[in-house]
Amino acid sequence: MRHGDKIKNLGRTASHRKALLTNLAIELIQHKRIVTTLTKAKSLRTWIEPLITKAKDNSTHSRRVVFSYLQNKEAVAELFGAVAEKVASRPGGYTRILKLGIRTGDNAEKAMIELVDFNEIYGKGKGEAAAPAKKTRRAGGAKKKAEASTEAAAPAAETTEEKSAE
Repeated sequence: MRHGDKIKNLGRTASHRKALLTNLAIELIQHKRIVTTLTKAKSLRTWIEPLITKAKDNSTHSRRVVFSYLQNKEAVAELFGAVAEKVASRPGGYTRILKLGIRTGDNAEKAMIELVDFNEIYGKGKGEAAAPAKKTRRAGGAKKKAEASTEAAAPAAETTEEKSAE
């Protein structure tokens, strides 16, 4: 029975698993997206998202805490520099996992994990306009109908004013 055993062991000892997740996190920070197995990507997401949250507070203490996890000065500098600057306004959900199919050798499910704010295809890129507001079925139609009726009434009022002015 596996009561209370919520951690994915990834077929490794605790020290090997920590080293694996540290290396994956460093590569993700440096390259902004990596391809790995789906299970490793899901484990990496729970490993790195708290570190990105700590990077938003640029203090000596948070730098030391993150360095204790990563043990790589370049990755810490990149995380507290470019990455923290882009995710400053985001309340969470810094990574995206996209499934890529199966690997032919061992039938493992592959996935790409990427930092959300560094993808110009899906998110707001440099120089692009912000995405339109999300459409909902609730009350959206009533607002549009009200706007359409006021727009229709406005030209009609203008034409009557023009006729009375003549």
